[in-house]
Parts: sequence; C-alpha cells; structure tokens
Amino acid sequence: MDRAEDVPLYGRDPLLRALVPRLTGLKYDERARTAREFQRDLPVVLLTGRHGMGRSAVLRELAAHYRGRLPLAHIRIAPAGAFSTAGPRGSLPGGTDVDGHIVTDLVGVLAELARQLAPSYRRPFPVLLPGLFAVSSWDPADGAERDATCLRLARLLIACRLAEGSEQEVRQAWAAAVEARARAAAPAAPSAPEAPDGTGSRGASISRALHGEYAHRYRAGQERDWYRARFPQLPPGTDPLAVLGDWYHQGGDYRRAVERTLVAAFRHDVAGAYGRLQRWNREPWPLVLLDDVHLSAGRRFLDLLLEHRATPESPEREELVVVATRLGEPPGSGPGPLRRELPDLVRASGWERRGTAPSAGLLTVPLTPLSRDDVLPLLDAGSAGAPLHPYLASALHALTGGHPAATAMLCSAVRAATRTGRAVAPRDLLDLPAPDGRPVSEALLERLLPDRRQRDRLTLLSLARDSAAAEALAARLRLAGPEQLPANAVADYLEQQHWQRLTPPESPLVTDPLLQRLLVHEARRLSPGPDDSRGWQEIHRFLQNHHAQRGDGGEADALRHMLAAGGVETVVASLAEVFQSEQDERGAGHWLRCLRYAATAPTPPERDWRDDRLRIALGAHDGRYPHLDDTERCVNRLLHALWYLSEPHTEPDPDTCTAIEQELAYLSLRHPSWRVALGQAARRWPAAARDKRPLPVPGQ
Repeated sequence: MDRAEDVPLYGRDPLLRALVPRLTGLKYDERARTAREFQRDLPVVLLTGRHGMGRSAVLRELAAHYRGRLPLAHIRIAPAGAFSTAGPRGSLPGGTDVDGHIVTDLVGVLAELARQLAPSYRRPFPVLLPGLFAVSSWDPADGAERDATCLRLARLLIACRLAEGSEQEVRQAWAAAVEARARAAAPAAPSAPEAPDGTGSRGASISRALHGEYAHRYRAGQERDWYRARFPQLPPGTDPLAVLGDWYHQGGDYRRAVERTLVAAFRHDVAGAYGRLQRWNREPWPLVLLDDVHLSAGRRFLDLLLEHRATPESPEREELVVVATRLGEPPGSGPGPLRRELPDLVRASGWERRGTAPSAGLLTVPLTPLSRDDVLPLLDAGSAGAPLHPYLASALHALTGGHPAATAMLCSAVRAATRTGRAVAPRDLLDLPAPDGRPVSEALLERLLPDRRQRDRLTLLSLARDSAAAEALAARLRLAGPEQLPANAVADYLEQQHWQRLTPPESPLVTDPLLQRLLVHEARRLSPGPDDSRGWQEIHRFLQNHHAQRGDGGEADALRHMLAAGGVETVVASLAEVFQSEQDERGAGHWLRCLRYAATAPTPPERDWRDDRLRIALGAHDGRYPHLDDTERCVNRLLHALWYLSEPHTEPDPDTCTAIEQELAYLSLRHPSWRVALGQAARRWPAAARDKRPLPVPGQ
C-alpha cells in the first residue's frame, strides 16, 4: 500500500482524465457529462504495480475529484486479522478500523460499500442490509468485539437513514437489545455446527438475535422473498435469512455460498437504485475504489463480482464502475483479462468481453515508471537556493529507474537541501537527509520493505551474488532464524512483497536494481568498521574466498568482491596476469566478461577509501604505480574508467569514454590472438558507455 506522502501522478492522465470519465459518464475536473465508452457491460479496471508506484495515490486523486459529484466508495483492504481486540490503537475488531475505510473481510467490504454509497440513494440497500445483519455476530464473552460489530452496524443504519442519534447511542441500544433477545432465546436455540475457526454455534446465536431484532424493527418482507428465491429447496415457513446466518457460521462451502448471495444482493440493490429517470438524465454511474485487492477480502469480492457479471442468466446488470489496485504483476496471462498500457487509454480502451471466463471482465493497466522528463519539474517545484547540478535529473532517474515514490522522496530531499544553500552532486543523492532527519536511503527502504527483520537481513545478504553465497554469508554472520534458512526466508519475503518471483539458486538474490542499490548503500553506510566480522571489508573478503573456491565459474565474482573490499592492485594484477598468460585458453570473451563484471563492484565506505577513479582512469595518477609495466598500467586505467562509469548516477564523461577506447585498442595490439575481439570492444564499449547501455562482449 502506498503511504499518504505525495507520489507523482505524471503520465496518469490517460487513466484519470480519459478512461474513468468514459466509464462514469462524468468529466474528471469539470461539472459536465461526457460520452460513455460502455453502456451496459463494464470492465473492472485493475491497476497493478510494485510498492511505491502510486497505486493508492491514483485512487486518492479519483476520490478527491469525484466525491460529492456521484455515488462513491473508497475502501482499503487490510490483511485478515489486522484488527483484533488487542490490535493497535485506532483499530477495531470486526474487520474494520475506527474511521471505517479499512476492512479485512468480505462482510466488512460489503458493509463499507453500502455505508459510503447509501447517502446517494433514495432507498438504500433494502436487500443487502438484512443479509448483513443475518451474518454479523460476536463472541458473547468478548465485549470489545460486540462494541465494534455494533458500531459498524450503527454506522450502516445511520447512513441508510434507518436510525437516528449518534453512533454511540445507536451502538449501545443495539447491543443491549440484541443481547436481551439472545438471552431470551438461548434455551430454545438449536445448536449450529461448529465452523473450522470455532465460531459456529456461539456466533450463530448472536446472528439470529441480530436478524430477529432487525426484522422486528424494519418489517423485512420483499427482501425475505428475494432470499427465499436463492434457497428454493427450503421447506415452507423456513426463514431464509436465518438459514443464511447458520450457513455463514458453518464456514467452508456454506460460507462461500452465503458470500456469493450477499454479493448478488449488493448488485441487486445497486441496479435497483437507478430507475428510468436517472437513466434519462444520464446520471453518472457510481464509482467504487478498492485498494489492495490482492489481499484476501478484496480478491474474494472481485472474484465474486466478476463471476456474477460473467453469468449469462444474471437477472440484472448493475452499472458499477470499479477501479481496484493490486500489488505486483497483473493476474495470469490467459486469454481472459485484457491488458492495456496507459497511453492506449487516451481515446478508447478497446475492451470487450472475450469468452465466458470471469477474468474476461478485467481490464488490467500496469502503472509505469516516470520518464526522465517528469523528474525536472519535481526537482524544480518551488525550489529556491543553490543551483541544481546540470545532470542531477538524469542521475536521479538512472538511480531510481523512474520509480515514483523513490523519485518523489529524493526530489523532496534535494529541494530541502538546496533551500539551505547546499549544492547537491549526483553522488550525494542517497546521503541526503529525509524530513525526519534520517538518511533518505533508510527512509525509502523502510517504505519499500516494511518488515524490519527481513530488511535488516537483506541489507547484509544483498552483498552476496546469489542464494548459495547468501546462505554461506548468513551462516558466517550467524543470521539463522526460527523459521527456515535465512536466504530462503528473504527470498520468500521478496516474492510475498511482489518485488520478484522466486529465482534459481544461481541467480541474484535481489533482482530489482533500485532495491539492490538501496540495500548495498545501507550496508556500506552501516558498516561497523574494517575489523568487524559484519564490516564491509570482512564480508567482501569472505565472499571473495567463497567464489574463489568454485574455480573458473566464480572468478568474475571473486574479482568483483576483491575490488569492493578495496583490493584494487590485486584485481589489476590478476587481470593482467591472465591477459599476459600464453597458457590461458578461455579467450578474450572470458577476460572481457571478468573485467566488465568486476567493474560493477560497489565502492568501499568513504572513511576507508578515497574516490580517485576518474583521475586514475585519465592517467593523472600513473606516478603512483612505478612498479607496474605498461600492460598493467593500461589495465589499471581501464578498470578504473569502467568502475567509475558503472555508477548509475555517473554522467558519461567524453574523456573517460575516449580513454576506454584507447586502452582497449592498445591492449588489442599487445595480444595477437585476442586482437579482433579486443578491437571490437574498443569500438563498441565507448558508445555503449555513453548511452548507459550494457557493454557488449564479442560472441555473446
């Protein structure tokens, strides 16, 4: 879930100003109708993306522009069990929070939808309400759960204009009336089967009392006939709402059948709220905004809504515009859902139901990263103070990959720094302070990886090349936990948080470039010192030895960790030795791959190392190395040039790119059998470096 901080909405106009107005029939920021793209069969719009991509920000923007102009409900789904009697302050048991916008179960979703939509309807939810009362309950021994459930129902009754007074007054009156009715009926109440969660009989007795009190006060009539039609096998005289409550508390297949019935009741009431007059006047259709539907309650509601809409014999077709968000990638790759990119939505989505599968009702829209052009306005927004570095926007975009939350947080930190007169260089971006004074890299990581324990593990294990190296490092650092191997635990966590799919053991542990950069930066910043077992140098020396023991397959990794630990001269000597060896048969391609990969090493902590890479690459410090021969000095300059340009925030320096060309051309003349491959690299690598593209290796 995206937090409340501003997340840039650049590039979202095709969704905000084009698609949603064509769905609702109401313009985004004008009090005017607009032509609808769909007349009856509506798609469910599913916005997808990782943490910080602005999913929640889009829904907040839609809610802000459409609230008060059409029937609107804006709900955030929380994980099951997020609220309990012992939950955090500000939360309530019973599947909701104190403000009523966050829900954890399907009944909570339906109750909150009804509460928020009810003020817009003349006769709100006559069928759904008795069904919600019939399945609601609490543990008779749990006063907090009773108060929370009654408060939710009180809010619902007040919104539907069926009760007057304050929420607390209605809550107390209902709690007293229901408990009195439950006590009076206790001796004669039949025992319901126990549900798997143990709530069967104890919950069913309260449900019967709630339903009985509702029927007594509001004279349930036609709605009971509607539910009876859903249970045609019931004997005459049986109350279908009582059966609905009993089935719900039995759990399993019974509960799923009840949930399907409740969603049908919701659709029935929404469809009935729009009569001929509203259609003639082209009243805007209601808008439902659901955040985080990858969680259980949201997924269940969406599945049932799509299932009902896909049923050919469905008695009504409600015109409900649903825009939902999902963490991660769009669901499945089958023929059902239609995927569209944001630019495709400007004029028409092109959606139409293809086939009878429920998923055919989905229109999925991945939220894409910001472009480089979007960064400049964010950096310049209201800025006054020190002038900006001319390549700061490019460096920031290369660092974040256009990730909206990371871009917004770093731009905010830059603006705050420049207002104090500080000149911010590209290399300073992750060292800037956040608004609370912490390093911005720490604040950003906390946002992207909420679990502190796994975040702390990943900070160290991200230095490892793959899962096998990470597991060896975890054993070295004694990171073992109670659940499973630490490397497997963090890999599972990254998959749960939709940062990546589970990768093979030989693949990188963290595959997202932004996340990897942030974790490595934090590992460097928090390094306790050169002699500590958890220090930067000790970790990289251990990983260097780990890969060196693998033989040729680990040579490139060993060189990279050696360079990260500060062993530049050792890396140069190793590369030069292989270059000059007449016995090495692995070829120029292997040598270039080792050089290229070693040069991606993260730099050591500043307190232990001085960054002279650019000056060394240009030959300014050749005098430091009188013991090196011409080939070794050439390899030294080439390695430092590639190492310098490997940083995402580094702007390709023309002199450095020229130096790469010259050093490779010189080496090609010194090795007859590698001349062609090194000559190709001399022509192609400078161009790739200038464009910040991967350096091509001949034969790959």
